[in-house]
Amino acid sequence: MLETVPTLQMSGRTDVGCARDHNEDQIAWDASAGLALLADGMGGHNAGEVASALAISILHPLLRDLPSDVLEQEVGMQNAVAEANSEILHKAASEAVFNGMGTTLALALFRGAGIMVGHVGDSRVYRLRGGRLELLTSDHSLLQELVAGGFMSAEEAAEAVNKNVITRALGIEPTVEVEVHHHEVRVGDIYLLCSDGLNDMVTDNTIAKILIDNMDNLETAADALVAEANRCGGNDNISAILARVLALRE
Repeated sequence: MLETVPTLQMSGRTDVGCARDHNEDQIAWDASAGLALLADGMGGHNAGEVASALAISILHPLLRDLPSDVLEQEVGMQNAVAEANSEILHKAASEAVFNGMGTTLALALFRGAGIMVGHVGDSRVYRLRGGRLELLTSDHSLLQELVAGGFMSAEEAAEAVNKNVITRALGIEPTVEVEVHHHEVRVGDIYLLCSDGLNDMVTDNTIAKILIDNMDNLETAADALVAEANRCGGNDNISAILARVLALRE
């Protein structure tokens, strides 16, 4: 275990959902390294699952040993994502069946009393603190841009039929910009990384209730989140990673 990694309890689940015949989501977590990664692939002929798996396989070994210094974290993360983006593009160009494949990304890296949150696309990171659920990311999507520009209200966006037009992803352009934020971590915090198959189906209020009701058992919480998304329709693959902060290390 890295000396600066908080003591974490982590768990995750991924599920095909009720409407798809294969799962294009990929997740990985490593409590000893303070790292969680989630990718939601896209592309025809099952290519999305190739892109998401490739992203996670490249990013995990490059990110797990990043230091506590914030600048070094960001540089290391940007370099790792650039490498994953390049590899996905190379794979897509190698076979016609992979043309146009790509993947979203959500990541969390815990060091000391802080967390680095990075994302590309519409996969999200939430924090539950003191019974309040807060979204730490802003979707890179057409809907979010319309809301941010004042052309649509958040309520109208929630009712929109097509929520999944993303404006940023790995494997689409030669370069990709990762949105990065740093936050203070407190003992008792619970962090949730999820694909849109969860938050499109389940409201934030219900997500918060499930986490509060099961905060002492993350495995049960993750199962309950997936089950609720499926109960509400399960229109997409569903993935969730949960991390609970048990103790901090300076």
